[in-house]
Formats: sequence, structure tokens, C-alpha cells
Amino acid sequence: MIVQAASKEDQTRLVDDVRKHGTSRRTPTVRAVGLIAFVALVAALPVLPIPEFWITQAIYIGLYALVALGLILLTGIVGLTSFGQAAFVGVGAYTTAFLTVGYGISPWLALLVALALTAAVAVILAWITLRMSGHYLPLATMAWALSLYYLLGNIDALGKYDGIVGIPSLSIPGGPALDTGRSFYYLLWGIVVLAALAITRLLDSRVGRALRSVKGGTTMAEAMGVDTFKAKVGAFVLAALLAAISGWLFAHFQRAVNPSPFGLNKGIEYLFMAVLGGVGHVWGALAGAGLVKFLEDRLRELLPALLGSNGNFEIIAFGVILILVLQFMRDGVWAFIDRRLPRQMRAIDWRAADPLARRVQPARGETVFEARDVRKEFGGLVAVNDLSFSVRAGEIMGLIGPNGAGKSTTFNLVTGVLRATSGEVRFGGQEISRCASRSIARRGMSRTFQHVKMMPTMSVLENVALGAHIRGHATGLSAMLRMDRNEEKRLMKEAHRQLERIGMSALMHERAGNLALGQQRLMEIARALASDPILLLLDEPAAGLRHKEKEQLAEVLRQLRTEGLTILLVEHDMDMVMRLCDRIVVMEFGTKLMEGTPTHVQADPAVQAAYLGTEH
Repeated sequence: MIVQAASKEDQTRLVDDVRKHGTSRRTPTVRAVGLIAFVALVAALPVLPIPEFWITQAIYIGLYALVALGLILLTGIVGLTSFGQAAFVGVGAYTTAFLTVGYGISPWLALLVALALTAAVAVILAWITLRMSGHYLPLATMAWALSLYYLLGNIDALGKYDGIVGIPSLSIPGGPALDTGRSFYYLLWGIVVLAALAITRLLDSRVGRALRSVKGGTTMAEAMGVDTFKAKVGAFVLAALLAAISGWLFAHFQRAVNPSPFGLNKGIEYLFMAVLGGVGHVWGALAGAGLVKFLEDRLRELLPALLGSNGNFEIIAFGVILILVLQFMRDGVWAFIDRRLPRQMRAIDWRAADPLARRVQPARGETVFEARDVRKEFGGLVAVNDLSFSVRAGEIMGLIGPNGAGKSTTFNLVTGVLRATSGEVRFGGQEISRCASRSIARRGMSRTFQHVKMMPTMSVLENVALGAHIRGHATGLSAMLRMDRNEEKRLMKEAHRQLERIGMSALMHERAGNLALGQQRLMEIARALASDPILLLLDEPAAGLRHKEKEQLAEVLRQLRTEGLTILLVEHDMDMVMRLCDRIVVMEFGTKLMEGTPTHVQADPAVQAAYLGTEH
């Protein structure tokens, strides 16, 4: 949760409150009151003297909302577009129909089987399709949706296109049968509310931050130690399980199933619900499901009467509505409402939290990093040409050169973003040339980027906490059950400590996207420090900073060196480099030009020629 301070006075009061209490006590209650009111309304609806029609409508809204919740996680949070969620609804529905009708198995046991089968199918599909990118992934989801639809319609044991009828109603074990709409309603909406709260808790956790980091691209997330493919698979499977639960409930409510509700058109409709409601917001799933169901029924009656002709005019109307929403409320209806509600601060008190365990830094002067004849070719272009250098513990090593010299490519080779064509990279005495970025990060190497990479809609505090991802171990399930709070307090305490270290604690609840470029670069440094690195790689950290901010940054880096941290620095501000670095490597056209102390580098004619040119 994040908050935007309305003024400098608000920010000052906020910082004072955090220092005293670990978090702000002035948390707005509008959202909490709204949630309580919503739950009360949901609970009271069946006992109100309203027609059964509206109870049925509310049930369908709940069924749709469960599927849309999975799409909020999959598409809105992780950034994977899926048109195939209706297929997983079908797996849940047909599994329970087949087992309860054909073999007399309890619906509750059938639910477990449906979830296991769905998880297995989802893992297989995720393993095959989630390696795709761009438009290929949505096309793949459409393919499996069509495949399942025709598969269900051509299996004799499943009744082909006629489906399965006579599915028993649900009943509470040892309790009453849920054979009426009003009794079934309570089970369904209890599951919906619990699922929404579980997803909300998941996103407000270490795992949730990792999931959010995937959407903006994998480079930054992997550099923070996040296994992005595992995160994608986890989100995909969880979304599929929510869809399967919806299918299980649908089958026992309808008492019959056939392939029609599980086709591609329904998958598109589920995605439409998520987008209309607000694909980046958990409660947008409920808003979208409610709006689509209500409009679908009203337009189906109203439009033929207005136009004097029968037809599926509501589909045309939905297309127009979607275009208008994408034009004027592209973040969805719930986002439009959410922006007008008071922002909620993190309700977590880290005062008494134990500090995270720290790495043992190598002895000063010990070689912690070494590049040996590292070469990188892009086709016929040699970007890095047999580069060799080493970095010793407790020093600041500068890597400089004109634009296009290969400095950022070298950083990407060192940190595992790119694979070297030849040569060897060693860190801590171990070969890391073929290691993934997340593996290198876990060994104690952290970095910033030439172009700032962050999560702009999250708070500064949460962005920095992502840097400590590798120092936590809580799972998604423990986050949903709120068993991760002790670890979360420790992570937040560490993030706050690093922000104080660079003088940004006053902005910790600000949206990261609202910061100036210089502040964003400082936030990146704090995020890198949160991983407790042995070697810190800074890619042009002073770019965009004012003179005073550069002086403060230099002072922070000197302090880090005093504490024993090793730093590899790429920077174009030569005055800062010469005053700060212990040794400097100069590159030109991907080749090492020279290596030495700042004094030797400044006096070298070849370096002067590379930067200033020659007379001839």
C-alpha cells in the first residue's frame, strides 16, 4: 500500500511518525469502512425481500468474479494476456460432473481432483507457452481454449455437445443441502470474498512484489534475484485454480454442463470483465463482473425493443463500451474510483523487528571479481573485445570511456544479462560466465541500470524492499495466510534503513513514478544496497543529479567503501570519477585502453585523445 503526502509539512509529520512508530498511525479508514459495508451488503442480500432473479444474478456475478480475479493477477499484475481462462472453468466443471454423476463421488472430493487436474494441465501449458512473448502468448491461449472446447464436444464419456446432466447439488458435510439459490449464494460469495482477500494479501508481500516486478520486463526482476519464469508459472497456475473453482461451483449450481459456456467467446468475455473493472486492481474483478452481467441482461432486453429487431446487439454495445473505457478510463472503472479514495499506508510496525542477517564481507584487498579475456560479439560486431580486469575488496573501481565504448555491455556480461561469446568471469573465486542474473545476485552482486528500471505505481519503500527479495524466504501461501508478517517487517525495516542511508526516508511512501530522475536513481541505489551485496555495480548513477546531489552521492559511496563494500562504477562525470575512484579502467570501442590510478589515467595521452580527439 502506498500514500502520497499532500505537502512538505505532511511529509515531515510522516517521517517523524515513522521514526517513532515504524509506520504512520494516521491510516485512512474509508477503505476499511467500505470493505466492511460491502461484506455486510453481500451477507444481507439473501435475507432481503427481493425476487429470486436478483439472487441468481448475484450468483453469476460471483462465478464470473472468481475467474476475473485470476485474470487480475495474471494479466493486470504479471502482464500475461490470456483468452483461455474459460477452458480451466470447463476443466473444473466437467471433472466434478464426470465424477459425481458417473461414479457417485462426493462433490468435495471431486473438487480436490478437479484442482489437481487443473494444476497439472496449467503447469504443462505454462511450461510450453509462457516462454513465448509478444502476440504469440495470447494466440497460444486462444489455441488451447479452442482445443478444449472441441475436445469436450467430441468425447462420448462426456456426452459430446449435449454434455452431462443430473449433477447433484452441493451440501455441507454433516449439514444442510445447498439446493436453493439463497443457500448456495452464501457458499459462493464466502469463497469470492476469501479469494479476493487472499490475492490482496499475496500482492502485499515479498512474493507480490516479485510478481509485480515481472510486468515491466524480466531484466530488473532477475537482477534482484527473482525467478521470473517461476513467478509467471505460479501466477498462471493460481489463476487456473480460481477458474476451476468457479467451474466446480457452476456445475453444481446449474446441475448440468455442456461445452458452450467454456468456449473462446466466454474467455474473451472474462478478459473484458477484468479490463472494464480495472485489470490492475483486485476489487476491479468484482466491479467488472457486476457491470458486465448487469449490462448484458439490460442491453439484451433494451436494444431489440429500441431497434425493433432481434439480434445479439449487446455484443456491439460491449465493443463500443470497451473502446470508450480504453480511451477515457484505460485503467478501468475501479481505478477511476480508487484514485478518488484516500491512499492507504502500509499498516505494518517494524520497530521491534530483528535486522536481517548480513553477509560477511571479504578482507580488504582480496580479489572479489575478475574478468579474463571476455568477448561479446553481436553478429559481426565486436562489442567487447577480450577485456580483462579485476576488482579488489574495499575499493571503488571506475569503468570509463566515450559513448559506445562497451561499458553497459560489460555490465550486462558481468551480471548475467548477456552471455559472453568467449572468456571467463569469476566472482568470489567461482566461475559465473554461464550463471543466470538471479543466481549471480544471490552470490552477492547487485546493480543499478543506465536507464532507471522500477515499478512506478508502487511506493519508494516497496521498490527498495524488492532489493531485499533474496534475503527473504516466505512463500505465496504463507503470505495469503498472513504467516509472513515477521519476515515482512524485517524486509521493510531494511528498506527503510537503506532509504535513510541515502537521505530519502521522507519520500518512502511516495509513488516511485512521481519522483524526479535524480531521486529515482538514488532509489535504485538504495534498492541495490538492500540486497546486502559484496560487489555493487553502478551504471551512471550521477546522471540527472544536481551538483549538490552528486556531492551527497559521492559521500554515500565513500561511506560504503569505508564499511568494506566493493563498488564498480560507470560514470561520465569525470570530476566525480577522478575524485572518487581508487583505480580506473578505460575502454574505447570495446577494448581496454588502459588501467591505473586517476592520476595516471588523466595524464595518459591515449585517454586524452579518446575523450578530446587529436589535432590530426
